[in-house]
Amino acid sequence: MSPAPDATHTGVALLQQYFTEFSPTQLAQLEQLGPLYKDWNEKINVISRKDIDSLYERHVLHSLSIAAVGNFANGSTVIDIGTGGGFPGIPLAIFFPEVSFHLVDSIAKKLKVVEAIANTIGLTNLTTQHTRAEEIKNRKFDFAVSRAVAPLNELWGWSKPLLQTKHRVAGNELAPGLLCLKGGDLAAEIQASGTKPKQLPLTQLFPLPFFEEKFLLYVPR
Repeated sequence: MSPAPDATHTGVALLQQYFTEFSPTQLAQLEQLGPLYKDWNEKINVISRKDIDSLYERHVLHSLSIAAVGNFANGSTVIDIGTGGGFPGIPLAIFFPEVSFHLVDSIAKKLKVVEAIANTIGLTNLTTQHTRAEEIKNRKFDFAVSRAVAPLNELWGWSKPLLQTKHRVAGNELAPGLLCLKGGDLAAEIQASGTKPKQLPLTQLFPLPFFEEKFLLYVPR
């Protein structure tokens, strides 16, 4: 992690202000996200129109905050609950090429975009499923990730049955659990969930105005 960027930097240059070890393949994949999402978003609206020009800050970098905290070991499995247009799953799958990501959503047309983008950029460690997380049976994952999909009590209720009960892969610094991105005043939501998550203000990672009042929560299994 490196010092705060000049706020005028955009795209992959912004990401490189914080993450400096991208391979040429990863850089090529990240660079393709901007034009691909712009093109797809005109056909199927998966990103707010006002956000599409800030894709790398508001979606890609936001997603990669999970990578800054959860260093998933090779061979780990991660489920992205309510992935929408592929966040945080696609950026994380690029960042962790040896980790398997399973992106689920209840809206099929959004997964069409996810699959098309993953195929175009050559992501081979990503699968999708058109379903609700609570309907998935007989599968376990090392981690669940999500971004502003539902209140924490619901998100934890969906995640907990899908998580391994103990470390399965050597090298994972975190115990199996849920890593979710949320914003605003979370006190009441956390209390209602009955969990005691670790909270990280994202401005500690990325001191940019967009990340004020945005948090990463980690709830261990």
